[in-house]
Amino acid sequence: MSRKTLSFVCQNCGAAYSRWQGKCESCGEWNTLAEESADAPVGKGSGARAPGRGRAFTLQSLSGSIEEAPRLATALSEFDRVTGGGLVRGSVILVGGDPGIGKSTLLVQVAAALARRKQRCVYISGEEAVAQVRLRAERLALADAPVELASETSVEDIIATLSQGELPRLVVIDSIQTMWTSSVESAPGTVTQVRASAQMLIRFAKRSGACVILVGHVTKDGQIAGPRVVEHMVDAVMSFEGEGSHQFRILRAVKNRFGPTDEIGVFEMTGLGLREVTNPSELFLSERDLGSPGTAVFAGIEGTRPVLVEIQALVAPTSLGTPRRSVVGWDQSRLSMVIAVLEAHCGVRLGTHDVYLNVAGGLRINEPAADLAAAAALVSSLAGAPLPADAVYFGEVSLSGALRPVAQSPARLKEAAKLGFQRAFLPDPGRADAPSDAGLTLSQHGNLASLVADIAARGNHNRLRREA
Repeated sequence: MSRKTLSFVCQNCGAAYSRWQGKCESCGEWNTLAEESADAPVGKGSGARAPGRGRAFTLQSLSGSIEEAPRLATALSEFDRVTGGGLVRGSVILVGGDPGIGKSTLLVQVAAALARRKQRCVYISGEEAVAQVRLRAERLALADAPVELASETSVEDIIATLSQGELPRLVVIDSIQTMWTSSVESAPGTVTQVRASAQMLIRFAKRSGACVILVGHVTKDGQIAGPRVVEHMVDAVMSFEGEGSHQFRILRAVKNRFGPTDEIGVFEMTGLGLREVTNPSELFLSERDLGSPGTAVFAGIEGTRPVLVEIQALVAPTSLGTPRRSVVGWDQSRLSMVIAVLEAHCGVRLGTHDVYLNVAGGLRINEPAADLAAAAALVSSLAGAPLPADAVYFGEVSLSGALRPVAQSPARLKEAAKLGFQRAFLPDPGRADAPSDAGLTLSQHGNLASLVADIAARGNHNRLRREA
């Protein structure tokens, strides 16, 4: 027989405790422990599983034939780029994003694109009624797509319905936090329910070969709500990012067992849904300020795609005892390091100035190659010297003030030349791998101080010309 045991589970990270306490020792959050019950077997009675001998299996070597996972390509090339070439049979994808960012819109478009290619697609919503999903499909001009809809939250009923007739190729669950199973005695949305529901859906995907996409809510700090074990159970985790004030949306792969994890897909939110952006650089630079101090164009790499984006900086005198440091779209600690290098090795005094840095377009930059562009924008704003409008910047700044070369310099220069740029500021060793047909004038610097001197000289020249 079994007895009912009580445990207290953190609703933020999934850690379990035998008694209630105010603070979770695992994640540090307060008032997140909730009481949940589970049936535990006692002793060696009928409810306990008797231990038995294991079954021997065959061990194989590293060499042998490799079968490529069959993929199902959709009509959305940006979505296929992030997934690694299409959807893999039997895979489970977890898509997270802020409320209202466009997760449901994107997945409705993906399901409609596959349904129009004679593939059975099922869209199950636990948050909206069927009529609400139909209204969204009519707004997106997708009402004619043969997508099967349902509004259900019971995992057992969903699996029983999907197992009837032809097995679907794509199943969208919106969202996993609303699903519940009768095998667990807890409310929907709790850690135990999310973990058990995800496990049952993953088992169905592996057994049937259908691709299952789970929509996950995010917390206030951007993490997918629920236990972190769900991210380990699924095959791919994707984050749908974007700012509410911008129409750009970025689909980024955080984890992918069947493809790269550094690819991004760029979309634009329009009245008819999400539109693919095949040339993100041209879109991010469409509204940049020409001839204004404090703006620099950074030639970055996102996955295998070069992306040009504008970095904006504002350096203003402060009236506070501690100057303010604010950054959007870049790492805060990276900005602090660049400011320290400018003060220690370049003679740029920013201790009495507030510093604001922004990456235009809502894109978030993670690579250290943006150090040179950020430093150039800061010095340009402080000196009041506009940078050349036809120049791009990329390079890593070390703590000694030296500039280090970065990877894939030819691709960065080729993308800059394609968009009409004439000059490139990069570290000194970058000439070795620079393409000869890029057509750019390369301005190479061995350390950051030489670049700062050039920008300061340009600022003095402009000031003298204005005075004359």
